[in-house]
Amino acid sequence: MNNFTIPFSFTLPTKIVYGPGCISSLIDELRLNNGNKPIIVTDKGVRNAGILDKITILLEQNKTEYIVYDGVEPNPKDVNVEEGAKIAREFGADSIIAIGGGSPIDCAKSVGVLLAHKEDKIKKYEGKTAATKPLPLLITIPTTSGTGSELTFSSVITDTQNNYKMTVKSQYTAAKVAICDSELTLSLPAHITASTGMDALTHAIEAYTAACAEPISDAMALYATELIYNNLVNAYNDGGNLEARSAMLLGSMLAGIAFSHSDVASVHCIAESLGGVYDLPHGVCNAVFLPHVMEYNMEYSVERYARLAKAMGLSYKNEREGAKKAVEAVKKLAADVKLPLFSSLNVNTNDFEKIAEMSVKNISTESNPRPMTKEDYLNVINNAYRHK
Repeated sequence: MNNFTIPFSFTLPTKIVYGPGCISSLIDELRLNNGNKPIIVTDKGVRNAGILDKITILLEQNKTEYIVYDGVEPNPKDVNVEEGAKIAREFGADSIIAIGGGSPIDCAKSVGVLLAHKEDKIKKYEGKTAATKPLPLLITIPTTSGTGSELTFSSVITDTQNNYKMTVKSQYTAAKVAICDSELTLSLPAHITASTGMDALTHAIEAYTAACAEPISDAMALYATELIYNNLVNAYNDGGNLEARSAMLLGSMLAGIAFSHSDVASVHCIAESLGGVYDLPHGVCNAVFLPHVMEYNMEYSVERYARLAKAMGLSYKNEREGAKKAVEAVKKLAADVKLPLFSSLNVNTNDFEKIAEMSVKNISTESNPRPMTKEDYLNVINNAYRHK
C-alpha cells in the first residue's frame, strides 16, 4: 500500500550530533544555546556504570555549575518528574542534560514541561495538546539503543495513582540537541542490549505499518529495521563491538524519528498497559507481543510486512510468504537474544481482561493497521501466553 498522495508534515526540531567520542561536544552545545547552569537527570545505573562521571568531568573542567538528580526509576514515575522539577527550581537550573535510556530522558522532558509551565504536577499535561510552552534548553544523551527518546516528541510517565502509563506529547517536548555517542553504549549489559534492541525494532515495524505512516517515516523505519535486525545479535554477543553498537544506535535513532512522525500501535498499547500494572521492562513487553500482534495484523499488512522482510535481507517468492517470514524472523530474533516468553513474566491471568481494557483505551490503538477491540486484545494476550 503506497501513501504518496496523503498530505503530511515533517518537523525535526532536534539537532543531532552523532559519532563515537562526540560526547566531547557537550560544552560547545551548552554554550551555543546559553546553558550555564544545568540539572543532570539520570538514574543509578548510569552513575554506577561510570558514564555520569564522563559528563561531570567535562562540566567541572569547564567550570560549569551543575546539580545531579539520579532518582529516576525504570518506567519513570510522576513522582520522579515532580521531584526532579523541584530540585531544578531550587538550584535555579536554566537547562537540562538527560543521560541514560528512555526512562531518564522521558523523565527529563517532563521535568522540562513542569519548569516551562511553572507547575508541580505532571498529570495536568497528559495528552497531545496540553504542553504549550517551549522547554528550557534540553540536551539528550542516550546510553542505550532502544527508545529513540532522544529524538521523539513525547515522554511516557507512570501515573502512580492509577497504575497506568500516560503520554505527555508535544513538539515542544523535543530536545534542542541530541548527542549520540555509541561509545557510551559499550558497557550496556547483554540483557538490556536485547530488550532495548527489540524495543527499537518494534518502533520501526509499528511506525512502518501504522495507519498514519507517511513516506519520510517509511524510509526511516525501513533503514532502521535493516540496521537493527542485522546487528542486534552481534551487539548482544559482543558488547565491545563498536561497529555493531554504532549501527544499533543509529537504527534506534531512525526508528525514534519514524514513530514520532507516524506512530506506534497495538504492541505498545499492550506493553504500556503491562508496564503500568506490573512495572515490567518496556522492551521485554514489546518483544513478547510484537510477533503476535503482527500475526493479528497480517491480513491488513501483507505488502508492508513483506517489504520489512526485504529490509531484513530475507528472500521470498510472493508477498504472503514474505510477510510470514518477517513474523517468524522477529520470533527467532527474540529467542536468539534470550528474551523471555510471556508466560514466564509472572503476570496473573486474572489481570488479562484489565490489561486488554487498558490497551484499547491507549491513544495509539487507532493507529494499528487492523482495528482492535477489547476482545481482540484479549485474544492476542491469550495467544502470547500460550506460546511456547
